[in-house]
Amino acid sequence: MASGAATAALVLSAGVAGAAPAHGSPAGDSSASGGQYQQQMVHALAGSLGISDAAAVRRLDSQARQQSTLRGLHAPGVDARGAYFDGKGRLTVNVTDAGSAHRVEAAGLKARIARHTAGELDAVKAVLDATAEHALPAGVQGWGVDPVSNKVVIQLRDNSTAADRAFLNKAASYASAVAVRDSEGKAVSMAGTIYPGSKMDFGNHYCSVGFGARDSSGRQVLVTAGHCVESLPDLYYDGSHFAKGTATRFHHGQNSTDMGIASVDGGTTIATEIGTWGNGGNVAVEGSRRAPVGSDVCKSGVTSHWTCGAIKAYNYSVTYNDAGQPPTLVTNVALSNVCDLGGDSGGPWISGNQGQGMTSGGRNDNQCNGVYGQGTSYFQPLDDALRYYGLSLNTA
Repeated sequence: MASGAATAALVLSAGVAGAAPAHGSPAGDSSASGGQYQQQMVHALAGSLGISDAAAVRRLDSQARQQSTLRGLHAPGVDARGAYFDGKGRLTVNVTDAGSAHRVEAAGLKARIARHTAGELDAVKAVLDATAEHALPAGVQGWGVDPVSNKVVIQLRDNSTAADRAFLNKAASYASAVAVRDSEGKAVSMAGTIYPGSKMDFGNHYCSVGFGARDSSGRQVLVTAGHCVESLPDLYYDGSHFAKGTATRFHHGQNSTDMGIASVDGGTTIATEIGTWGNGGNVAVEGSRRAPVGSDVCKSGVTSHWTCGAIKAYNYSVTYNDAGQPPTLVTNVALSNVCDLGGDSGGPWISGNQGQGMTSGGRNDNQCNGVYGQGTSYFQPLDDALRYYGLSLNTA
């Protein structure tokens, strides 16, 4: 299945930025008097940290040595923009694969597997800059790339203007690459609007947000993969409750259909545009007309992001074998060569401007490589779910 186990929370710690030695010489052994560092700077640093001058010098020496090591580490996947000193004074380098982590650690530095590269975060920040230049968000105090949280962090005063809300909606389209904090540093939900493809947490697992719809009484619901709401859980986005599972046709160990719905909290809206994770603009959803076999189709999900391919078959049956669960037969899914990964479940599929379905699962040996990296995947057709639950799709 393409649901994912939650990863360990990132430790948010900060260190003093490295200082360059006087006269541009490399740092070496120094005396308690400051050595090649300016005495005034050493004394001020010691006072701010509540340590002795000698300890301050040792701290500066350690930081300089680690920075020198990083500068000499010319290896693929290692980007100095993703480095930071942790609370213990260790220079930590964000990398996205095990090979890069090994190279960093072999050099004597600390490596951390992170979701986003420094380049990806810089690109998100550039888009937000352009959005602000178009319409100034006066309620947004500032924003920038934070390697410690591996996100673009936005400091928010208020969101009372249309420009503020437009800026936050654009930020929300990048899902896990962006975090919003208030003036006291507390997490803030980016907006009342949640984009399909964003991460949604439940218990110690997560899926991706699907489509918004309304029932016959006008109540807002989320249409998702049934296995994402198998136990009818509470659903969270960016740490805030936004929906509650209400119905599912999926049960492990039984013949199942992988569709389900959740009631959406008041004040929350599922956007009628799908976030593409930086691959062009958002895609508006204008309907749910089923595309023929052979049609081009793309999907959005929190793990493999925006991937595309073709629809291969409908009315397909598949047996899922999830770790710790009995085998499950799922019928009436669609087959595709779009690549998906764990955690993408429930996320939206679209062909042109027509919503097609929600990620159900895929082969566990899928290896997604960019937008057109191919694999074997299955999605629950959207039109079947809308018809079964008597829903009307929210459209742009």
